[in-house]
Amino acid sequence: MFRLERAPAPLWQRALVPVLAVLVTFILVSLVILGTGVDPLAVFREVLFEPLTSRSDRLEVLVQATPLLLTGVAVAVAFRGGYYNIGAEGQLYTGALAAALVGPRLGGVPAALSVAVMLAAGFFGGALWALTPALLKIRLKVDEVVTTLLLNSVMLFLISALLNGPWRDPVSGWPRSPAIAASAQFPGIIPRSRVHLGLLVALLAVALLGWVLRRTRFGLELRAVGLGADAARFMGVRVRRVVLISALVSGGVAGLAGVGEVAGVHTYLIGELSPGYGYTGIIVATFGGLSAPGILISGLFLALIDTGTLSASRTLGVPVYLGDVLEATLLLVTLAFLLLNRYRLRWAVKRPVG
Repeated sequence: MFRLERAPAPLWQRALVPVLAVLVTFILVSLVILGTGVDPLAVFREVLFEPLTSRSDRLEVLVQATPLLLTGVAVAVAFRGGYYNIGAEGQLYTGALAAALVGPRLGGVPAALSVAVMLAAGFFGGALWALTPALLKIRLKVDEVVTTLLLNSVMLFLISALLNGPWRDPVSGWPRSPAIAASAQFPGIIPRSRVHLGLLVALLAVALLGWVLRRTRFGLELRAVGLGADAARFMGVRVRRVVLISALVSGGVAGLAGVGEVAGVHTYLIGELSPGYGYTGIIVATFGGLSAPGILISGLFLALIDTGTLSASRTLGVPVYLGDVLEATLLLVTLAFLLLNRYRLRWAVKRPVG
């Protein structure tokens, strides 16, 4: 017979977590879909396979994946260091705000320099917004989950005040910022599509995450702090420094996602810039196991779900928020299965008595 014992799970058991999480998620969500009177198999076919049948939908998956990969990397950097940053959404908007501030002033500046300035401004803006909760964490032991989450609303209210105040378009009355200069806009990288330079930035961020975690001293220290701050401190790791750097880098990378939406998609800042990319980044990072390959796969997978849900809503009439239900369920199921990684199944041999 089998029995559970508290010990690190073997590799094969850990590898099964994403597969089992997806299967259980689809079973649970099927019950919700049945309540709408629609065939769940038809919905999942529309969500998972229909976007792959046309060039435009395949490319749209890449557009959707761009901010998800960046926010996934942002969350993974923080979580790896034991800093639970729930503020990627606010940091994304801060990066977008920085891009909207500098973008209109870059007219006449060479395109390469303009793009570099936009990226730098977005990274700095996101890192700056992440600084206060990080300092509160390392200096006063204030819970970063609360502070980063609350700062999301603060930034959204600030954006709303700007868009409905000094930045409101005086002609159309639309609440949006002035358009950025043409030289500051991200160039497209695939003809006749919305895929832009931000995708390459996102892929570079994923690659850098993998390199830092596996090949650098800081990556080793980051993982050590995440596994146990006291043990890392005993080993000589400057825990506060590592936490601060991970928090700032996390905020900066999330800010890059905001730059991509302003410079690569809209060319101006709007209140609906993000449908929750920062929160979805938590799912991307968790489902991806906080690893670079996992984040790449989970980011593309969730982008596929987002794109396919819109298609399913149009053709089958299912609610458009089905994607949110899928993603939220996937997060909860993944967390439940991750708890099983603390245990391993062992075959218990019954020995005869006497």
